[in-house]
Amino acid sequence: MAKIVISAQIELDPAKREEALRTAQKWIDGALSQDGCIHYDWSADLNDPARVNVFEEWESEAALANHFANKEYAGMLAHMGSYGIINAVSRKYRVDAEGPVYGEDGKPTADFG
Repeated sequence: MAKIVISAQIELDPAKREEALRTAQKWIDGALSQDGCIHYDWSADLNDPARVNVFEEWESEAALANHFANKEYAGMLAHMGSYGIINAVSRKYRVDAEGPVYGEDGKPTADFG
């Protein structure tokens, strides 16, 4: 069973982004309470006033499928849509390897060995 990671960027009117994120908390909390949800983060991009960065981590494809069939997914989709999405790009990744960024020596490493 492989984990699933979702990375997305959503662009909203910069004047509406803060409110859109602040008022989305119930959908975020709902997703976080779902079985198989490891991370579910929607946050403002500090380099782009229109962009919302999304990072999700799910225990399995089944957990993600359950999320997509759940009211929290539909609710967040409708919520963000009500703020006028300008553009959105999202990708999902099946994780085949995982490891720490820093070794025992405290130095970052790019390998998984």
